[in-house]
Amino acid sequence: MRFCAAVRLLAKNRFRIHPFRWGMTFMVLLCSAISSTLYLIVKLLHGRRIDQTNISEPPIFIIGHWRSGTTLLHELLIRDPRFAYPTTYECFAANHFVVSEWILPRMFWFLLPPKRPMDNMSAGFDRPQEEEIALCALGAPTPYLRMAFPNHPPPYSEFYDMEGVNANDLQRFKHLLTWFVKALTYYKKKRIVLKSPPNTGRIAVLADIFPGTKFIHCVRDPCALFPSTRRTWEALDHAQGFQLPNHEDLDEYIFDTLPRMYGGFESQRSSVDPTSICDVRYEDLAHDPVGQLQMVYEKLDIGGFENVRAQIEEYVESQKDYQPNRHELDPDTKAEILRRWSDYGLKYGYCEPGDA
Repeated sequence: MRFCAAVRLLAKNRFRIHPFRWGMTFMVLLCSAISSTLYLIVKLLHGRRIDQTNISEPPIFIIGHWRSGTTLLHELLIRDPRFAYPTTYECFAANHFVVSEWILPRMFWFLLPPKRPMDNMSAGFDRPQEEEIALCALGAPTPYLRMAFPNHPPPYSEFYDMEGVNANDLQRFKHLLTWFVKALTYYKKKRIVLKSPPNTGRIAVLADIFPGTKFIHCVRDPCALFPSTRRTWEALDHAQGFQLPNHEDLDEYIFDTLPRMYGGFESQRSSVDPTSICDVRYEDLAHDPVGQLQMVYEKLDIGGFENVRAQIEEYVESQKDYQPNRHELDPDTKAEILRRWSDYGLKYGYCEPGDA
């Protein structure tokens, strides 16, 4: 995040920073000042060429609620050498990765844990990351800014379904997302694969920005989604927040976000070419990742699956000892999930009409 954007974020939240986070705040401001300087260098050395970059092959977007298998699918798809993806470093350093990636990740490799805080998957500056993080770094309007001040009312929730979005905010969102995709394309010279759950309720906007783009939509049992999503937000809020999160309203936020996101998705889906969207069930993906990915290639007419089958099978074999986290649900929470997320459960075959 650039310095002015960081100061605006702090000021908007009235500098309500917990004393234990003052050190982190100083480091954030220091890094944002460096980011602003490096961004000017990017604009000077590469800005014109980035702006003129032609996205000849539109991105492939992996969408779906948090913890629905989007990360697994992302890891599988990027085995294809024709595709590129934004790394963790490129998302956190979205303003300047073009000029800084050759050195800074080597200097600060120790800042990231070997495993992600919400699950047991590998972490690192070179691992795939959600471009929504890049939008935060670029100063775009995004609901992920709630992580900075998790005890305050969540900002930009309208970007989960694109209903009632301010025109200026929408223009800024489109401009910054386009710039980031152009910067990645300029830097990597490949088709970009993006993965970010908030995009689920934005498919019409994304299809408008990137004509011909394709979507891979992941779904999962809602009774597995809820506790895993809660764990994710708890981990991220503790790691990223300027406050010590109390999470008094976290369950309500999670309960509200899925129907908002899928209200946007279902209402926009009819406006998107049906041949550009492929649905994948997490349970099927976990059971037969190679077969499911082949189905995705065929459905979306990506082509070339047999050329990458061996790489995908090799990756699947390397992950055979991976143990996902297990979550227990109390009966009241399960009943609330089935009641409030019943439309999702019924739509995707995870519950019967009488379950809610």
